[in-house]
Amino acid sequence: MNSAQAQAKAPRAVLKFGGEVVADADKLAAVLGDVARLVAEGWRFVLCHGGGPQANALSAAMGLETTKVGGRRVTDEATLRVMKATLAGEVNVDVVAAAAGQGLRAVGISGVSGPTVVASRRPAVVVAGGGPDPVDFGLVGRVDQIDTALIECLWAGGFVPVLNTLGIDPELRDPGERARIYNINADTVACAVASALEAEHLFLMTGVPGVLRDKDDPATRIARLDANEARLAIEQGVIVGGMIPKVEEALTQLGAGVGAVHILGAQKGAIEAEAHEGGSRGTVLVPA
Repeated sequence: MNSAQAQAKAPRAVLKFGGEVVADADKLAAVLGDVARLVAEGWRFVLCHGGGPQANALSAAMGLETTKVGGRRVTDEATLRVMKATLAGEVNVDVVAAAAGQGLRAVGISGVSGPTVVASRRPAVVVAGGGPDPVDFGLVGRVDQIDTALIECLWAGGFVPVLNTLGIDPELRDPGERARIYNINADTVACAVASALEAEHLFLMTGVPGVLRDKDDPATRIARLDANEARLAIEQGVIVGGMIPKVEEALTQLGAGVGAVHILGAQKGAIEAEAHEGGSRGTVLVPA
């Protein structure tokens, strides 16, 4: 098998984890150690990270009030500066450094780079927990397009892209105008990237070990759900709270070319086990 054939057969995967994992050095090392072992087997990963706790800390240090509606951050100009400093600065650099410590040839990139994540301003929407009226989240983007060229270029060179979740609207409407940058939810970006890459696997890390029948009991983890079973579980109230939008987003990606979506915790060995046997450590969602 030549190198081009080997690249074609290499599993493509996107892993999303939040800033709380980045803030825990032991958890981050464990997660990236799993990734390193899979990369050594020939897997190609995109690591997509958030940075909520780090942004909250910087906002507090700057005397800025953090406003959230339905658990989502409202982004004004000052908050966008915070998000750029944390996502494209502190958090991205920390992940790349930790990846290097696990032997990965990681390269930090922004959704603005390339550009990879082309976005426009998200319109006001009604959100759970936000009351009956549409909520304007400010400089928050919706993903319009993912350009995978930079990711493919890095993969071809043997690198692991570490992607932050800023997006850009490159269209300039007025002379001298700067392209608009947007803050975007990390789950949203990771899902869009996985779909654009037609990834075999999308790993979404959460604070629990998977989808639970009882949200307060990790022992009730559901190992496997196909798309129909997942929709029924939402209708019957088995899947509740913040897990609902995560599962609904996963179902969207299954319909857009992603092979399997794994919802799992940040425990050592979880990603490696899930990669080899879906449902062994988390919940794997598959097409119906």
